[in-house]
Amino acid sequence: MTCIVGLVCDGQVYLGGDSASNSNDHSITIVKNPKVFRKGAFVMGYTSSWRMGQLIQYQFMPPERDLQQDVMEYMVTSFIGGIRNLFKEGGWAKIENSQEQGGSFLVGYQGRLFTIHGDYQVAESANPYEAIGSGANIALGALFTLTTAKNFDKTAIQDILQFALDASSKHNSGVAPPYTFVSTEK
Repeated sequence: MTCIVGLVCDGQVYLGGDSASNSNDHSITIVKNPKVFRKGAFVMGYTSSWRMGQLIQYQFMPPERDLQQDVMEYMVTSFIGGIRNLFKEGGWAKIENSQEQGGSFLVGYQGRLFTIHGDYQVAESANPYEAIGSGANIALGALFTLTTAKNFDKTAIQDILQFALDASSKHNSGVAPPYTFVSTEK
């Protein structure tokens, strides 16, 4: 279930997320609580678990970044260290084969878009867009098409995210509207 999409444009990060929960081949639940949100200088959107997302949204206090520290270095060290501690304290961290596991989420920070994977890997795509969740591949195709078109309209970012979510919803039974959108502040 789920599709979270992100796009970087002119130094700002935009996220969109669907409202599907507990989907299977025969049923789906639409929820009120959003999967994308703003937290200070960050925007985040999650899949994997409601508990994980709620811990990040309501309990996580992102560590301060030394302005001399590279943003990727900060994300890999301080940010992930804070997330790991949060998951342990909140009862969400899992240990499988002696390896700690979390969940997947997107993070927009300092005009950059990061994907946090279940093993706490921090990845930054070479593309200005990313998607996670069961509908990610469909959304990525739509984002590629919409952002590389000759008539790419930088003033219609929310429309682009909505088209990607609509494509995902149309072709994946675990993705459904309504959608929520957030962006970092300039």
